[in-house]
Parts: sequence; structure tokens; C-alpha cells
Amino acid sequence: MELVTKSVSIPGGTPRLSGYFAHPTGGESLPALVIIHEAFGLNDNIRQITERFANEGYAALAVDLFAGRNRMVCMFRFFSDMFMNSLNHNGIQDLKVALTHLQDQPMVDKNHVGAVGFCMGGGFAIAWACSDERLKVIAPFYAMAPRPIEAVARSCAVVGSWPEKDFSTGGGHNVEALLSKNNIPHDIKFYPGATHSFLNSRRDSKPENQTAAADSWERMMAFFKEQL
Repeated sequence: MELVTKSVSIPGGTPRLSGYFAHPTGGESLPALVIIHEAFGLNDNIRQITERFANEGYAALAVDLFAGRNRMVCMFRFFSDMFMNSLNHNGIQDLKVALTHLQDQPMVDKNHVGAVGFCMGGGFAIAWACSDERLKVIAPFYAMAPRPIEAVARSCAVVGSWPEKDFSTGGGHNVEALLSKNNIPHDIKFYPGATHSFLNSRRDSKPENQTAAADSWERMMAFFKEQL
């Protein structure tokens, strides 16, 4: 599939907010996804994942939440926000602005949008889904749960993937329990032997990570097909 890929500025959010946009050529009324990076930022791995979604027929926008700023300072602020103001900090506000920008693109079906996030970005995706009804589905990977956890009762559909043993796994079980309690469509899976960031191409040499990466992608695509 031939793709259009480009770096973009995203107006209306934090100064110099930007991203990486990929979509199939000639596409119309495409379902769309916001991609939220982990602590490594918008790097080549996230660009590859964004293009992979585009090859699946999505318009995908990876947002650079560190754009124009010091990454370590941003990380400190974001992780503090995840504990103190989980549902409406500056990162979430920038993601909402990015979604508006994505919905405004002529090839995008603005009523069929979702988000995918990794580690920090996965935690952002869950928290965001609790406060933005535009999102129809999210896919958090090895994500921390929002605070208060009860906010998950307001989430959209979720397809989530965690290592069986990881600092984030307890949050994944808590999210799964609340999704079940509130009858929210979900597909949550925990992968034995896999380690954190298993979908990151730099971590895929371990067989358990390769298995988790392949299976979680297949599950996610099937769930997105149902929900988007």
C-alpha cells in the first residue's frame, strides 16, 4: 500500500506541538488513530508503528508531547500529573487538540476515531478515554491506571495488553475489573514471559516479546475492526 507520510504542526495546543502523520494514498472516510509515545518520545519506532497502522488502512497521527521542550523535564511533569491530575493535565489537553486536528483532515471519518498508547502514553490513553466521548476505542500497552481508578467506568471500548509481571500489570487488572463491572466492551490480555515495551522493535529479540507483539497486534486489529 502506498502511503503519505509527513511531519506536521498541530495548532491550538502547547507551543510547537507537532506530530508524524501517515495515511494511505487516495483514502476517503478513513478511521483514524492518535498514537501516544512512551518515555522515549516520538522516535523511529513510533514512526514505524504509525506507518504500520496506515498500511492497515488508518489515518494515524503520532503526537510529539515533548516537542520543543526538554524530555526529562516533560517526563517529570507528566508522571507527576499522572498521580496528581490524571484526567486533565497538559498532556491530555494536547491530545484532545491533536484529535481535533486529526478529525479536520479531509480523508478522515471524524466519527470513527481511537487512540493507541505505550507505557506513559497508554496511561494517557486510558485517562483520556474517561473524559472525551469522541474516542470510540483505545489500545493501551503496559499502561498505568488513571486516578481515580473509578473514572474507568466512563471509558470507551478497550483492547489492552500487558506483560504478566510488570510494574504496570496491577493497574491492568484493575482496569479490566472495572470494564467488566460496567459492561464496557474490552479485550484485555496478560502475556507470560514478556517484558515491558514488548512492541518496541528494539526489544523484540526475546521470543516471549515476539509472541506478545504479534498476538497483541492481531487482537488489536480485530477489535478495532469491530469498534471502528
